[in-house]
Amino acid sequence: MILEALGSAVLGLVLAWAAARRLSHRLPARPLIFTTGIAGALFGDFVTHSALGPGSSLPSLIGAVVVSAASLSLLLRPTTRRLRRRSAPA
Repeated sequence: MILEALGSAVLGLVLAWAAARRLSHRLPARPLIFTTGIAGALFGDFVTHSALGPGSSLPSLIGAVVVSAASLSLLLRPTTRRLRRRSAPA
């Protein structure tokens, strides 16, 4: 179980590194990105492991990656190229 938690933390760190490298212009500070990636992966591993029970390492790691990616996606800011529409006068 310790190796499973360590593996999910490493997967969250790798996912956060990839997001920071690819989407750095749309994400906040790097320490927040790495913390969110690792915490999301550990939480995803915990939830999946609790739901499926012991002996399911691969699904737990997949759950860790899914929750980590979902939590990292919540940090994304919108792009600056947005058309601003004015409301029609009443």
